[in-house]
Formats: sequence, structure tokens, C-alpha cells
Amino acid sequence: MSRATRIPNLGGAKAFVLHRPHPTVQAISRQLTAIGLEVHDCWPELPADVLAGDFVFFDVDMGFDGQFPWKPGEAPMPLIALIGSEAPGRIEWALSHNADAQLIKPIGNSGVYSALLIARQAFEARARLAAEIAALEARIGERLTIVRAVAALRGHGTTEEQAFRQLRSMAMNWRVSVEEAARRIMATAEEAGRDESHRA
Repeated sequence: MSRATRIPNLGGAKAFVLHRPHPTVQAISRQLTAIGLEVHDCWPELPADVLAGDFVFFDVDMGFDGQFPWKPGEAPMPLIALIGSEAPGRIEWALSHNADAQLIKPIGNSGVYSALLIARQAFEARARLAAEIAALEARIGERLTIVRAVAALRGHGTTEEQAFRQLRSMAMNWRVSVEEAARRIMATAEEAGRDESHRA
């Protein structure tokens, strides 16, 4: 893999700096502009168009949950924490927002570029992990549906293996996956159960 592939071009990306007016904002803005990012300073809250942004820098010292249009830990882009005070409560609050990188204040003439790259990589790694977990949970859910459908197909004297073969045969006849056939069987069984309860 070449160096150009590993290091993304950040030119044209949009960064929001959520910090009260301060030399910190000027230092960050200078570096971001030099890298080629579009910079938006804001305080005390993020504007609605932040959802179209690529990065958010946020002040840990005076920050609060209400500044963000998302729940803690659910930011749709990489977050970079700007830390002045290392008070445990402030660090804990920053961690609750899943900050992907950090910069220690006061901000000098460097550090922003590496923070951007680290934040993006951490954010993308977390997003990949979340997608993998969701896919695994979906697969587990599908397997449970298959188990329930096989149980529903088992009649007197029918073995589990025979019921599964029947499920597979139904899937082939319907030209759907085994998982989809299991969902249809369970939907039919649940509907029949509702009808029974209404008659009772």
C-alpha cells in the first residue's frame, strides 16, 4: 500500500470548532485553513449544518451535552477534544462523547493535521466494528428465526432434521433464502396464533 493511499487528502473537508472566542480557535483555524479545510467557528452550540461536516473540534473545559445535536457517543463524524483542564470529571465527559483524538491547550503552530488523521482513522475503525457487530447480531437473529421455524414445522413423529429439510424445500419452492422462508413461516404461525386467541 502506498503512502498516498494511507494518508487521505483532507482538502475541501468541513471542520467545526466548538469553542468560545479564544486564541485556541485562531490557532486551530490557521492550521485547518493551511491544510485546505473549510472552517466554521461556533459557540455555544453547533449549528444544524454540522451534520454535513467532516470533523468537530470541541472544548472539553466548558463543554456540555446540550451543545451537540446527537446523543453522547453517537457523533456521525470524528470528534477532536480540546483539553485545557485535566480534571477527572472533564476527561470523563470527553470520553463519554467518544472523542477520537485530542489536542492539549494552548494550541501551538502544529498538531492539528495529525489529530485529524488519527481522529478519522479511529472513527472509521469504530464504525467498521459497529457494522460487524450489527451484522453478527442480524445473523444470530436469523438463526433463531430458523430454529423457531423448524420447531413450528415439527409435527407428531417429525424429527428436527426432517423439519429442517421441509423448511429448505419450502425455500426452494418459494425461490427465497432459508432465512426468508423461516420468517414467512413464523409470520403465518403468529397470525394463526392471533386468530386462535380472538376465537377464544
